Amino acid sequence: MLFGDVAASRVDASRASAWLRTLSRDLDRHYANQRLAPFGFTQGDEIQGLLTVTADPMVAVLRAALHPHAMPMRWVIVAGRIEAGRGPTTQRTGPAFLQARELVAEAKKRRQDLLVRSGDAATDELLDDIAPALAALLGGLTDRQRAIAQLILVDALRQSDAAQLLGVSRPTVSVAVERARIREIAGLARATRRLLAQGVAAAVAARTASTNGSTARTA
Repeated sequence: MLFGDVAASRVDASRASAWLRTLSRDLDRHYANQRLAPFGFTQGDEIQGLLTVTADPMVAVLRAALHPHAMPMRWVIVAGRIEAGRGPTTQRTGPAFLQARELVAEAKKRRQDLLVRSGDAATDELLDDIAPALAALLGGLTDRQRAIAQLILVDALRQSDAAQLLGVSRPTVSVAVERARIREIAGLARATRRLLAQGVAAAVAARTASTNGSTARTA
């Protein structure tokens, strides 16, 4: 479950709606068969996505944060069960949906822009340290740094190719990469992605062990 809340939606609701419409189309195209429902958004406020367990939700966070028309956003990612249904994500429900809704309120209270829950308590403690730090680095980028980060982190270009595309020198891009801490952003994104996958696996294993134990006792 993936929720993205536009931080300044009340200041400029029409711009927020346009941004979420653009972002929804972009993420629908990117995830294609890795989403369980089309991305949907509430008017000028929040985008919601429902992905397969093998999909990488961090891609959505990076694509949104580094998009040229991006607005500041607050994200929550929750792994868990969703009730069967059809239609866009905004028309779905289930335990993961409800937990994501609660986590949005928690993120606002903490004034943090990325919270992640895997379902495994020990892993989630680590994610509480790493995920907000990633969001803070993304939020501190200048427009130029964001453009370079998009080419490197989203489009997976080499620094030399990014420099050629932007019409600047390779050293100029290298300096921007250092100042924007793009390597650190990439590292934190990888760490968050791996911890989420490990936490989900641990949570599934714990549930399976509990179910097998209950079955054995019943038998």
